[in-house]
Amino acid sequence: MLNEHAKVLKVFSSAGEVIGRKKLQKMIYIAKKIDYPFYEKYDFHFYGPYSEELTLRIEELCNLGFVDEVREKKGGYYQYRYNLTESGNEFLANHDLDIPPLDACMTDLNGQSARFLELVSTVLYFDSLEREEVKEKVFTLKSKQKYTEEEVDEAYTYVEALKEKTKH
Repeated sequence: MLNEHAKVLKVFSSAGEVIGRKKLQKMIYIAKKIDYPFYEKYDFHFYGPYSEELTLRIEELCNLGFVDEVREKKGGYYQYRYNLTESGNEFLANHDLDIPPLDACMTDLNGQSARFLELVSTVLYFDSLEREEVKEKVFTLKSKQKYTEEEVDEAYTYVEALKEKTKH
């Protein structure tokens, strides 16, 4: 019944603490795009791919006491920290989850900056386009981020390395 919820809990179990809502959204989106079985629907928003379904699922997991969300004031904005709780761990231990091992993927993704994950997820969102068209999209839609050609190339290289590292 709560299979999709359990998959999100597995993300926290694999990654440890995740800092930032945007980062969490991108981590799950990237995993989905490299064939991990996440089924949340994503649309393109201001910060790249975004899932309202995932936002609601996280809220439900927090309300159930399975995920701890800490809101911190950082300068002019709020930052959120997410951790799996003991109850979340117990739920996960008692839930038969059919998902490939996530540890290597989530640890790697969690080690990247939110800015870089935003770029990687944007590149993956437009993966049906030619590479030059994707670059144009990035430079147009993400002009405020001031991504360089080198960073876009690095995003492509990163995706290939992540796929290779996390073959399942």
